[in-house]
Amino acid sequence: MGLQEPGPRGCVMTYLEDQSANGTFVNDRVVGKGRKVLLAHVAKIALSLPHNKVFVFSDLMEAGPQLEYPKELREKYIISKTLGSGACGEVKLAFEKDTYSKVAIKIIRKCKFMTDLLPQVQDKPFNIETEVGILKKINHPCLIKIIDFFEGKDFYIVLELMEGGELFDKVQRPARLSERTCKLYFYQMLLAVQYLHKHGIIHRDLKLENVLLSSTEENCLVKITDFGQSKIVGETSLMQTLCGTPDYLAPEILHFAGTAGYGRSVDCWSLGVILFMCLSGYPPFTEKRAGPSLREQIASGDYYYVEEVWKDVSKDAFDLVEKLLVVDPTKRLKIGEALEHPWLQDENMRRTFQQLLAQAQDADPPPRTLVRIPSLCLSFCSRRARGCKPGLP
Repeated sequence: MGLQEPGPRGCVMTYLEDQSANGTFVNDRVVGKGRKVLLAHVAKIALSLPHNKVFVFSDLMEAGPQLEYPKELREKYIISKTLGSGACGEVKLAFEKDTYSKVAIKIIRKCKFMTDLLPQVQDKPFNIETEVGILKKINHPCLIKIIDFFEGKDFYIVLELMEGGELFDKVQRPARLSERTCKLYFYQMLLAVQYLHKHGIIHRDLKLENVLLSSTEENCLVKITDFGQSKIVGETSLMQTLCGTPDYLAPEILHFAGTAGYGRSVDCWSLGVILFMCLSGYPPFTEKRAGPSLREQIASGDYYYVEEVWKDVSKDAFDLVEKLLVVDPTKRLKIGEALEHPWLQDENMRRTFQQLLAQAQDADPPPRTLVRIPSLCLSFCSRRARGCKPGLP
């Protein structure tokens, strides 16, 4: 049971009192029968067992001002904490009001990109909702699903949420990923990019940060995000953003310094960089290296090879890396060819992938969202707590 009571300086505190016989857990810690615990914003509440999460407490007084978002967005979603930020804007955790599902809302600042969008509007018809509508139809288990789109002072893209975070964080750990795990992840990436290419979309920004994990388990689904971003922010803006950090960019992009003159093969190069980093734990091209500049390394395909690191990697795995990191795009391995590479002809790996897909389809429903709205007092047992003061203004 949850109640609100006056706190210091007139603020209102929300707490949970455990009256259950089987145990109540807040953020995986047992409360104890008859004991109370203060609830922080986005606290996860489980019953009987720590993993049996049935509620998420959302304190709108801590979630930030809601009125800055479009009315249509606020009617469908409760916007919560910031998950991350970057050159384009930021990503927020949010809750869908009808289903209680957690989602991610990517906010793209118009002020960063409107200058580039206007020339497109003048040259040819450009309707961002139409473009996003096309992306919403993209449906693949290894691609982040675009759920909704809103436009206000900024662009708001509602995406499915991945609980495992970015592949970048996992690769940066001291303990390297096993080759078996790398194979499972990379196979899924190839399937995702193959699907995009079949639908006429070149990603252009494939990197570890844009590969998300479904869970913290080693064996998990991975999903690629930020595909089709050029349709939203404009081609010129996207390239200006990309060329600021060219670690994953194909040589032909650096050569043309624009959006013309290259095709799907740029994604194959970026996938080669990703696979190199997954297997070795370090980047193939880096400014920290003495000698040629980063751009010179990429332009010549001069990747940094540390024999001590690669001696434990199979010949087939390294062969796939080599065939993806080919400077000439006409000789570079294509997605379909990569999927047929001997390293990926692993029935156990493919069986694991199919099992993960089946588990995802049978997943439990999301926990409900419990909301504390300013000036309202809400109880977890569908009863209003009596005698409590309104929230902070």
